[in-house]
Amino acid sequence: MNTQDGLCCATLRTSTLSEDDAVELASVMKALADPVRLRILAMIASAPSGELCACDLPAALERSQPTVSHHLTQLVAAGVLEREQRGKWAWFRLRPQRLAAVASILGSACG
Repeated sequence: MNTQDGLCCATLRTSTLSEDDAVELASVMKALADPVRLRILAMIASAPSGELCACDLPAALERSQPTVSHHLTQLVAAGVLEREQRGKWAWFRLRPQRLAAVASILGSACG
């Protein structure tokens, strides 16, 4: 803990997080701990319609379709993205309630 910066994580130290909640939070954080996945979330969050087609992501991310598909699968499995099949393409949008829950836990840890 760096007290000079005013950073404090007392809530996490006092173990207010159950074992099950900690495991779930860790799985979400693991899914988010990748630069490509964070870029995907940012792109979807900034999309005017609030969603993006998987077909648009490989070129935008400069990654192959299988690589992008893998990242999308991980984000859906973590519950931060919702997937909707429309014809042959999948469309993705954020699950704000899931992201808000993660933010809430992390926010309460430092403030």
